[in-house]
Formats: sequence, C-alpha cells, structure tokens
Amino acid sequence: MKKATLIAALCGLFMGAQTISAQETAQELTYVSDPSQGVLLNRMKDNWFITAEGGVDVYLSSLASKRSLSDRFMPAASIYGGKWFSPVFGGRIGFSYMGLKGLAANESYIGALQNEHLVDGQYAKTRYNEFGLVGDLMINLTNWWCGYRPGRIYNATVYLGAGGYLTYTKQYKANGESDGYKHANGDLVALRAGLINSFNVSKQVALSLDLRFTGFNGLQNDGGTGWNKKYGALEAFIGVTYNFKNREWNAPVVPVCPESENCDALRARLAAADARIADLEAQIKDCLSRPVETVEASSAPLATVYYPIGVSRLSRENQRVVKAIAHVMKSNSDKKYVLTGWADNYTGTESINMRLRKNRAEGVSKLLQRNGVPASQLTVTTNNGNLSDLGEKCVALDRAVTIEEAK
Repeated sequence: MKKATLIAALCGLFMGAQTISAQETAQELTYVSDPSQGVLLNRMKDNWFITAEGGVDVYLSSLASKRSLSDRFMPAASIYGGKWFSPVFGGRIGFSYMGLKGLAANESYIGALQNEHLVDGQYAKTRYNEFGLVGDLMINLTNWWCGYRPGRIYNATVYLGAGGYLTYTKQYKANGESDGYKHANGDLVALRAGLINSFNVSKQVALSLDLRFTGFNGLQNDGGTGWNKKYGALEAFIGVTYNFKNREWNAPVVPVCPESENCDALRARLAAADARIADLEAQIKDCLSRPVETVEASSAPLATVYYPIGVSRLSRENQRVVKAIAHVMKSNSDKKYVLTGWADNYTGTESINMRLRKNRAEGVSKLLQRNGVPASQLTVTTNNGNLSDLGEKCVALDRAVTIEEAK
C-alpha cells in the first residue's frame, strides 16, 4: 500500500468521526439569552419613568455662612419625567422647588424680612422661594461597571444638569405691612450635579436617596449677582420612582451545549477507531523508507481579540491583552504589524458589520498607540469574510481583531 493512500485513509477516518460527532452535537443544542453578551436596545416608547421627591436644602454664600446652620434648612421638592435610552444612559426633565434662607447686606435687598433683628447688628435675614424647570443627563454607574443584570436591587446613578428658577419672596408696603409673596428681580440660572442611590422594591417601584449640589449665579443679597461669587445649595431628597413598561432589557440568544447523558456507545466506537488507527499506523511505518518532507506551517497571528455581538469597544480584560501586545511590539521596533477587523456575516446588516470591523480595528490601534507603539508600525484594515468560516454555530469566533506580523 502506498504511503499517500494510507495517509488519506487515516484522515478520512478522523473526518468521518468528527462529522458524526458534530451532527449529534447539533441535535442537542439549546438556546438561551445571555446578558454577558450585551443588551438589545428597546423601542422609543419603552423604559420611561416618573419620579417625585422631597427633602431639604441649605443655602451657601459668603454672607449666608454668618447665619446659624440650623436656621438655614428649608424644604425642597421635585417631580420629573424621564427615559433610559440604554441600561447606562438616560435623561429626565421636570420641575424643582428650592427654599433658600440667607443674609443680605441690608434690608433694602429682595427677600429681606421686615421687623426681624439684624444679625450682628448689620445683616438682614432673607428668605426666597425658587421655582424652576430643570433637566439632567444620567449615567447608571452600577450597570456601566458591573454589567446589566435584571433584578438587581441597588443602583448608583450620577447626573449633571441645568435649569432656570423664578424667584418669589415676600414684599412689603411703605408702611411695613406684608404685601404677600411676589415675583422678584432675582431669577437664577443653575448648574447641578448629584448622586442617586436607588433601591428597587419591585419591578415597577424604586425608592431613592438623591444627594445634590446646585450652583447658581447669585441673588441680590451680598452686594450684587454674578458667577464670580460663591453661591449654591446642598440638597438631600427621599424619592419614589415608577417605571412604565417595558422595564427590562433583552439579551442576545446564544447556543448552549448540554452534557451527554450516556457516552458508552461513543466510547465503544472510539475504541474501534483506535484499533483501526493502530493498524494503519503499523502499515505506514512499514512503507516509510525515507524521512517525511518537512512542510513549514504558516505562522499564526500574534494575537486575536474577540468581541461580543454588536460591540466594538474593548472590555477591561481585552485592554490588558492589548497592553501586553504593545509591550511585544515595542520590543520589536523593526517589525510592522497588520490589524484586521472582522465581523460575522450571519447577523446584522452589511453596513453595520462594515462599521463594526472598522471600529474594532481602529480601537485596538488607538490603544496600542496610547501604550507607546508608533503608528508607523501599524497598518489597519478590514476583511468582509468570516475569520473562522466554521458556520453559523461558531459566529462568536468571527467577531474579532487579528494582529499579524506584516510579511
């Protein structure tokens, strides 16, 4: 028997066994949703919420600090409507009320209370009611850092926003009698930032502790207005949020291979295959009269970075891998490398996949350069084929960036 014939028979035996095994495995596959692979964005009408909150604030200014802290607490309240555009990013808009107690340089400024003793014989006590329209951009830190997980009880959310407030304060007649609360020339433009600690008591309802700082352009109290002076308010709120349907985010569906219940039949077939292989190996040894030609295998990529479906941003683990690759490249400064972006051709549209390939390759290139690899060592390209070409069941192997030494 010729050597080539024996080798072909041996390869055919292996391929036949692998084909049967693959067919049996395919019949046992099941599919489940996996949040670790990312989330699918919902429709515009989903993930809306409404929040109502009440609490207290303390007015901060150069003169207000001269007034006793215990005498500066005032009520505050807000109501918002908002939407989460993803598990991480959202926004809200609503109405806010702040009560502010402070001091004025004299009784001629707005908000100065009549018939009250001056503080230190010089400063008049003031009181303002601020009603405003505000809006915030929100980031859910818990979902960003720990990944989205349905049913999580605690979430930490930071936000940054702005608003405008109308000032209402008590006015007095010439004879000193109260003329009631009226709109005063002291409206505010405000910037605000805060942290929301929310606790889900059900899928629909969450309780929250909102800690906030609001800075604004100043009231006419200590000599004028202006952002160059230090004006602001520290605020704390207890709130309740109602989440409208749909409240959760769907995850991609991935295949799961269950364990085989009984492998006795496979073991028997494997033993028979081992016997046939041993017989073929003996025949090959008999016909070998000279050394086998040495065939140089093609070089493998320096590294391959894999991504979840629809994702082009590097995970923290992959960032560490790329930083290690950067160390190798800098140690071989005379070599050049090709970064190729890949995307599977079984999901998404061609335009989406083209963008994923480009963004993945460019993202790896940028991180390599930030870690000291000169751009002259790198060539960024894409390939619209399949990296593994093993079929639809192995699409996860096609979502990658390969890093190869340039030939």
